[in-house]
Amino acid sequence: MTTITLLAAVARNGVIGDGTTMPWHLPEDLRHFKETTMGHAIVMGRRTFESIGRALPGRHTVVITRNTAWHHADVEVAHSLGEALMLAGSGEEVFVVGGGEVYREAMPMAHRLNITQVDLEPEGSVTFPAIDGAVWREISRRPGESVEGPGVEFVLYERR
Repeated sequence: MTTITLLAAVARNGVIGDGTTMPWHLPEDLRHFKETTMGHAIVMGRRTFESIGRALPGRHTVVITRNTAWHHADVEVAHSLGEALMLAGSGEEVFVVGGGEVYREAMPMAHRLNITQVDLEPEGSVTFPAIDGAVWREISRRPGESVEGPGVEFVLYERR
């Protein structure tokens, strides 16, 4: 069975972005993202893909869009989350990596949440869904080691 994991960097106020960019640049979190997703399938919305600007090497990328004319040579295109998860394949773990709308749709079927908690409260219109303690239990927490920028903690949750 494939494990579905939502992977996100989330501010104290739940903000993950403003619709086009992330409200921070955290090299430590980018390293965590790369190390965690390398060799796996990643699923994301079109706006998230366009904010990255390219397919990420070493990962099977599936982009969800309602626009049936949209395509990109380096990714697979899906028109629903269900289709995206089928295209992602039956690997050990599939990572859903944004944005807010995709996270909200994927949360009920997720097995894990891999969250970088960012010690900021930036402005932003895109948020991560609330993590309900009745549904999710924290299984590990590791503080970030970088002395540059805001503090971060890497927190892993599993569905109860």
